[in-house]
Amino acid sequence: MSKTWFITGASKGFGREWTEAALERGDSVAGTARKLETLDALVQKYPDTFLPIRLDVTDRDADFAAVQRAAEHFGQLDVVVNNAGYGHFGMVEELTEDEARSQIETNLFGALWITQAAVPVMRKQGSGHIIQVSSIGGISAFPTVGIYHASKWALEGFSQSLSQEVAGFGINVTLVEPGGFSTDWSGPSASRSEEMAEYADVRQAAASRPSANDPGDPKATRGAILKVVDAQKPPLRIFFGKAPLGIATKDYESRLATWNEWQPVSIEAHGN
Repeated sequence: MSKTWFITGASKGFGREWTEAALERGDSVAGTARKLETLDALVQKYPDTFLPIRLDVTDRDADFAAVQRAAEHFGQLDVVVNNAGYGHFGMVEELTEDEARSQIETNLFGALWITQAAVPVMRKQGSGHIIQVSSIGGISAFPTVGIYHASKWALEGFSQSLSQEVAGFGINVTLVEPGGFSTDWSGPSASRSEEMAEYADVRQAAASRPSANDPGDPKATRGAILKVVDAQKPPLRIFFGKAPLGIATKDYESRLATWNEWQPVSIEAHGN
């Protein structure tokens, strides 16, 4: 049976790839973008199954209206993908208040508002699947993108809680955690803080990370996302790309070692 999707950030990157993958196999998609003209090709090619919606996900009222419009237009919402977002590059000390707030407003609150709008629709129909586009940066952290990590770690937290809250209504939640891919995430789509000279060495070391030299192919994620949404029991979390599992394994082994080393102090802190 065909599915109906709602995808934010459908103009490029993963959002565009997944929109095209869904449409090509006969599904219907409501795709959002801040500039509608970026969706013109999809409108022309799929006039009956693609609904373009202009949307800035930081506008909560507009988010609710967009989800409702899509649900009314297609009659249901099977898959909601919170893909809209961007990366902000800057050391924690370098961040301005506006930079920090903008990152959180888009990557965290944008996804939260869309999720809140979608849950009642899915709860009423007794089924649905919410896909949250997180990142390996949602469970690990690296220099230069601290506020980006903050937005994705928060997304991971509320989504894990959400998965337990809505399971009884037939709603699944999946956090897709990509590694590095050949999108413009670190290029034109990114924003950057004014650089402080004191962090030049840190910045240079971060730029030479091995994983940055073997990016994944965004088109290859098309088949992967379709397998996730078609699964009878979809995962709460799934990595996209080769690198994330190794990064996560090393990170969590280190955490467990530290927690175990300091467990006597932890027990002492508990008291009698």
